[in-house]
Amino acid sequence: MVFFGYMVFSIVLGLLADRYGRWKILLLSFLWAAYFSLLTSFAPSYIWFVFLRAMVGGGVSGHAQGLIIKTEFLPTKYRGYMLPLSQVFWLAGSLLIIGLASVVNPTIGWRWLIRIASIPGILLILVFKFIPESARYNVSTGNTEAALATLQRIARMNGVAMPEGQLREPAKERRGRFKDLIHSKYLRTTLQIWIIWLGIAFAYYGVILASAELLERDLVCGSAAPPLQDDSSDDSEESHSPCHCHLFGPAAYQTMIISTVGEIALNPVNILSINLLGRRLSLCITMGCTALFFLLLNICTSSAGMVGFLFVLRALVSANFNTIYIYTAEVYPTTMRALGMGTSGSLCRVGAMVAPFISQVLMSASFLGALCLFSSVCIICAVSAVTLPIETKGRALQVGTTTPGTPVRCWDC
Repeated sequence: MVFFGYMVFSIVLGLLADRYGRWKILLLSFLWAAYFSLLTSFAPSYIWFVFLRAMVGGGVSGHAQGLIIKTEFLPTKYRGYMLPLSQVFWLAGSLLIIGLASVVNPTIGWRWLIRIASIPGILLILVFKFIPESARYNVSTGNTEAALATLQRIARMNGVAMPEGQLREPAKERRGRFKDLIHSKYLRTTLQIWIIWLGIAFAYYGVILASAELLERDLVCGSAAPPLQDDSSDDSEESHSPCHCHLFGPAAYQTMIISTVGEIALNPVNILSINLLGRRLSLCITMGCTALFFLLLNICTSSAGMVGFLFVLRALVSANFNTIYIYTAEVYPTTMRALGMGTSGSLCRVGAMVAPFISQVLMSASFLGALCLFSSVCIICAVSAVTLPIETKGRALQVGTTTPGTPVRCWDC
């Protein structure tokens, strides 16, 4: 339901960001996510809990506008190096929530975990006055005065002089139109990007949920889940649950932390790869390796070996996300960049919603079958990546297309 909320609102917020600005939608999404996240901790029933988490997902879907703002400010030669570094902060958040859960869940419960986890999102709202609207967006709307004021502020902050010349206002175009995504110029690119986003999310959340499932049910060497002990003396709610859920112990949290650290392990290699080999080939290679390591999970090995495979898998799926985020933000012009990211994020959540049924249902019934399905999807994504029609390495961001095939370039500020 979190992913369903993300899927629905990702398109809506992307469309609004192209029409009314990235900064406004980013602020709205932070307020929205923080508010509903805090409300979740007071949920009186499971139905309310699920509904409120769906609303949190809707708010989080707008956070992608932060990446778009950063993409539109960075010069071409630095985008491939700076954008992947965002992964460091994603990792920090992941490690923080696992560490918090290991302490808070067994002591004061999940409600307090959600309340504590809401604090950073609330505090970050205070720094929004330091975040400017995208100068490229302002130029695309004809508001060159606002764009120039932003650039002058940046120049003063860095103690340098503004470059000579004037900002040229492009031809007025309608912004945030879905039909532009499926125009003949971008149709193939859009369809292949959607396939890749769906597959990457399927693999990414599949790895995360499979990690928890392997820990909880001990599905090492393809063994089936151990049957529940019939203890008639235990009348607790958990004893009658078909989910066989139980709290993680310290060892399980430790394993999750180790595998999560894997997300940053390939970051330096990924940065070099996307800048030397290009976005398409780099993504093809990491998707192919992801397919291979899914199959390697079927090898009968020790717990340490399983943790090692999960570590590498987390590194690979994280690299996949890094690359496709960068590619999607670069390939579309400013007039539909947020909508392109929004629709991709929406398709991404379809893959995320399907992943639990494979990692937590099919994997219990057929361990190898689930791994083969994950691997096959990754291979399809690898082929789609290498055959993408546009390579964005070293390519200036486009403002818009006044006529098909005739991009209008913005000053690379």
